[in-house]
Amino acid sequence: MKPKNKTLGYLLPVFILSLFMLVIYGAYTPHQAAAVQRVVCIKFKAGTPAAEIDKHMKEFSNLRRSIPAIVGYTGGKVLDSTGSAHDFDVIHYLTFRNEEGIAEYDAHPKHEAFVKGNSAYWEKVLELNSEIEK
Repeated sequence: MKPKNKTLGYLLPVFILSLFMLVIYGAYTPHQAAAVQRVVCIKFKAGTPAAEIDKHMKEFSNLRRSIPAIVGYTGGKVLDSTGSAHDFDVIHYLTFRNEEGIAEYDAHPKHEAFVKGNSAYWEKVLELNSEIEK
C-alpha cells in the first residue's frame, strides 16, 4: 500500500492562509448582493495637475477598503467621445446592498475627508443613484 501524498496536506493550509490574507488586504471580497448603485462623474478645473487627478483616482478607489457599505467599485477616466461625455473627466461606479448603504457612505468620515481633500480641484460633480436591474 502506497502512503498518502503529504504535499496535499501542506497545500490546503497554505491555500486557506492565502485566501484569508487576500480578504484582509482587500484584494478579494466574497460576493455580496448589491441592490443599488451610485455613479459619480467629476469635471476637474482647467489646469488641474495630472498628479492631483491621479491622487483623486487612487483615494476614491481606496474608499472601498475603508467604508464597509461599499460592496463594489470601478472607475476610470472618460474616453474621447461625442456629446455630453466631454462634460466630465472621470467616472466612478459604486454598488451598495441598499439605500442605507449610500447614506452610510455619504456620512462616513473617510468619504468626508476625501471630499475635503480633493474638491478644490473639481469644477462640477454629478451623482446619480439607481436600482440595479436583475
